[in-house]
Amino acid sequence: MKKKNDKKMDVNYLDLTPVKAQDLRWHKDIKDRVILEVENTGAFNTIAQKIFNKPRFTKVHLDSQGSFIWPLIDGEKTVADIAVLVKEQFGEAAEPLYPRIIKYFQIVESYHFIRFENKTAK
Repeated sequence: MKKKNDKKMDVNYLDLTPVKAQDLRWHKDIKDRVILEVENTGAFNTIAQKIFNKPRFTKVHLDSQGSFIWPLIDGEKTVADIAVLVKEQFGEAAEPLYPRIIKYFQIVESYHFIRFENKTAK
């Protein structure tokens, strides 16, 4: 029986081109950090909003590197292109560069904040 972590990475993330989700709103705060506004939709969320006064939008605050990367996602730059810009901006603080940036893109993709334009289906 294979474990989930045992499968090989079939995709070279550095060659992929990320594109932001169209329905995702975002802005920068006074400290120049990016805040993503995720709308809470669906029946359960509607009930929670009405009964428990839960917010319609959840705010996701990105750290300094995430805030630097987010505006660079334009549908034209690849992950490798963005990694070079991160290295120029943050220097040694970005290390280990490639594992960190790949993990960042895996996470934001898993939350459907982005999609990859040239990623083949599994």
